[in-house]
Amino acid sequence: MVPDLTPARYRAGVTGHPIAHSKSPRLHRAAYAYLGFDCSYTAIDTPPESLGSLLSELRREPSWRGLSVTMPHKAAALPHMDSVGPGVRELGVINTVLAVGETDSRRLVGYNTDVEGIVRAVRQAGAAHPQRALILGGGGTAAAALAALASMGVERVDVCVRTPEKAAPLVETGRRLGITVELRQFAAAAGLCGASQLVISTLPPRGADGLAGSLLSEPFMASEASSGPRVLLDVAYDPWPSALAAAWSERGGVIVPGLEMLLYQAVAQVKLFAGDVFRDETAVINVMCDAVGAPRR
Repeated sequence: MVPDLTPARYRAGVTGHPIAHSKSPRLHRAAYAYLGFDCSYTAIDTPPESLGSLLSELRREPSWRGLSVTMPHKAAALPHMDSVGPGVRELGVINTVLAVGETDSRRLVGYNTDVEGIVRAVRQAGAAHPQRALILGGGGTAAAALAALASMGVERVDVCVRTPEKAAPLVETGRRLGITVELRQFAAAAGLCGASQLVISTLPPRGADGLAGSLLSEPFMASEASSGPRVLLDVAYDPWPSALAAAWSERGGVIVPGLEMLLYQAVAQVKLFAGDVFRDETAVINVMCDAVGAPRR
């Protein structure tokens, strides 16, 4: 059979640096195939100095529907946006760019679907109303985690980072979201993990390997609402399970793989990119699960 080399009507993709590890292409392509949405989706390795050129191309070319944005571009892409979706100004980071309008009047709109992805992932694991939460790491995903926790009613969050002064903007982000942020040295992470009902690790792959060994010696301590599960969401999904997730599970806690968050934030992006052709969210989620070998919902 001769392959169909006709280019897709629309284009979308994921950009970051590096980006070869991303599972986003598999997720989006599966969703578009199910929807009959004629849109390609590719991984685009974009060094920081080239981000502006890529976004300018989205503004010029009417075939572009949008981009998924990952590290290190989540904050850097924001100034290029013509407008933003709900909550983005408070966060100061985006993970989605939607290109809208005709050739002469195209606009870029920034969204952050990481927040929805985090909330849906941890709620599915049983962490509906955590009283005490901990975030590991201080980058763009940590800001989204703050917004997710604020939407779940958490009023105070500990954030463990290796260089607290670099994470100082998270304190102001928390103030805008109505949540108190306490920056802590990373050396305190094991003890805080033991005292928290919900831990969200936003560290890169293997970034928490050193913490995993210490965690095994820290018991889960009693809390104000000890009846609920102790949940860890580790946004790093390759390799899996991470050393941190394995240690958390050994302590008897519930682990949520980063692939869960990736799945739910990607569904929100597909809704934006596909527009009116989006339908049947459960079916879309299931074909996306099939594409990455995850259990169906």
